[in-house]
Amino acid sequence: MPNVLNKPQKGSLLVAEPFLGDTNFDRTVVLLTEHNEEGSVGFVINKPLELTLDEVVIGFPSFESRIYHGGPVQQDSLFFLHNKGSLIPGGELIKDDLYWGGDLEPLKEMIKLGLIDQENIRFFLGYSGWGGGQLDLEITEKSWLVLEHETIDMFKDTPSEMWKNIMMGVGGSYPLWANSPMDPNLN
Repeated sequence: MPNVLNKPQKGSLLVAEPFLGDTNFDRTVVLLTEHNEEGSVGFVINKPLELTLDEVVIGFPSFESRIYHGGPVQQDSLFFLHNKGSLIPGGELIKDDLYWGGDLEPLKEMIKLGLIDQENIRFFLGYSGWGGGQLDLEITEKSWLVLEHETIDMFKDTPSEMWKNIMMGVGGSYPLWANSPMDPNLN
């Protein structure tokens, strides 16, 4: 059973409640990369787009990697999370062996040499952001469950199953909602 946290923190997961009511975040799992009094930043980790890196970034080494919808903010900007630590200088430690961003030149070289694969990195268009206090309010309003990031393995777990699997594991009434249609009127 996943460990539900009382407060969001850098490195925790936000799991959309079944009736969140925001189409940007329906059935999403968001990894928080920053959370403080000024605001919060995170990336939706379970919504792949029908795009690959090769289709979006010109001049990047060929790399068969899906791009994910990171959130509704700056959807024309590319971001990445990885587990390669200091091998990609400039990355910001999120938690354990999970990093946000870094220098693109070493990343390109690692791709060319085959030293990085899809189980090491995830690319996003856009990010999810909240102003100071906004996320805490949404959590109080029961829009989000806050879980430890170890609940899932974002690089290996099947994105389309993440939300459902978390709902099944949380218990209570959540397993009921895990199998319900997006629109309960269709049930």
